[in-house]
This record gives sequence, structure tokens and C-alpha cells, in this order.
Amino acid sequence: MESEKTFIVRIATPEDHKYAELITEEVADSAKKRGTGIAKRTPEYVINKMDQGKAVMAVNPQNEEWVGFCYIEAWQDKKYVANSGLIVNPKYRGLGVARKIKSRIFRLSREKYPHSKIFGLTTGLAVMHINSDLGYEPVTYSELTDDDQFWKGCQSCINYPILMSKGRKQCLCTAMLYNPDKEKNKEREKGSVNNMNEENEHTEKNRHFSGNYKLFARWTRFKKYILLKGINKKKQK
Repeated sequence: MESEKTFIVRIATPEDHKYAELITEEVADSAKKRGTGIAKRTPEYVINKMDQGKAVMAVNPQNEEWVGFCYIEAWQDKKYVANSGLIVNPKYRGLGVARKIKSRIFRLSREKYPHSKIFGLTTGLAVMHINSDLGYEPVTYSELTDDDQFWKGCQSCINYPILMSKGRKQCLCTAMLYNPDKEKNKEREKGSVNNMNEENEHTEKNRHFSGNYKLFARWTRFKKYILLKGINKKKQK
């Protein structure tokens, strides 16, 4: 139906409390199906983010159905910011919902925390591509926050033993980071970015994976193979 293809993306409000339980249930179910985990959140936690204006909702205006969700977390005295809990209603997947939500939550993060580094951990190549378009770059884990509370969120993931065995320096997830200071340096080098037309801006944003996206995907799969192989050897012993 056409209504199932209609959605809007906006900042969440207290009126969205009714979606909190549905969102957390889908987050848990999706993580279970993927065989990976993300930080478990309660409906109350999601509601708190909505009340703080630190979340983005995608909804279907025709039937008031929830379409997608994502929220902001700040770490290490706001030095680092993460866009967490990205989830899309299964009925609306494949429609570009995740990309629009990621773009909106990224803008909201820049508005609220203009000097913070924005980072993420993901095993999904599609999310990596979206992040790259927004200006994120692959980095080592050492460039992320060292806040213990953030890393405790990984405990619900089945790959947590790998993370800990590597001293929190490596895991199956790829770390990506947007550094506003680095972006400022790029702007100085190329002059005023405001003079760039839309086509040039799109080309600039997509330069990160240009020509090497498939190679990066192969490297990600190889890393997964090596890490899982090492864990399996330890189990056999």
C-alpha cells in the first residue's frame, strides 16, 4: 500500500512515548536475529531521550505507525558523541529510512555538540557507507572514547569476549569517527564550502569510499574471519 511507503523524519517529542516499548522490543529482536548485540535500553530510557530532544523519529503520518528511531549519547564530558540505537521497523526497510534518520540525527548532534567528535561502531556495510557520506572515517578503537560506561554497553553482544580478549582495541565492529576539527581544516584548505554547488558537495562527501568500497568490504569480512578463527581455537583448547 502507498501509505506504507510514506514517512517523515523529525526530532522526537513527548508525544512519541507511545512508541518506546515497540522500539525497544524491535531493537532486541533485531539484534537477536543478526547474532550481534547492542546496548540494551528500557522504554524509560528511550522516553528520557525523547523528552530531552536527543532523539529522532521516523513516522508514517497517514497511520501514525512508527517507522524508525535513533538517539544521541554523550561521553567523556561531551568530548565524544554517539548516534545510538538506530532501528527501522521491518515493514519499512529498503526504503532509505536509515539513511534519512542517520542524516537527521547527525545534524542534530552537530547542533547540540558542535565541538564533539561523533563516532560509531557497526558491522553493517550499509551503515558504514552512510557514515562515510556524512564525513565519518574508519579509525582504530584507540581514537574512540575510553569511558567505561560506553564499553559496558557492549556486554550484551555475543562478540564481547573478542572485544575484551583484544583489550578493547579490536573487535568485529568497524569504528568510524567524524572529527569536527579535521573538517574545519579541510574547509580552510578548499576555501568557503558555501560556494560549492550541490553536485560538488555530493562528490566531496562520497570521496571516502570512492574506488575502494568493495576492497574495504573484503577487508571487513577478512577481519571477521581472522578474529572468529582465533576465538574458536581458544575454545577448542
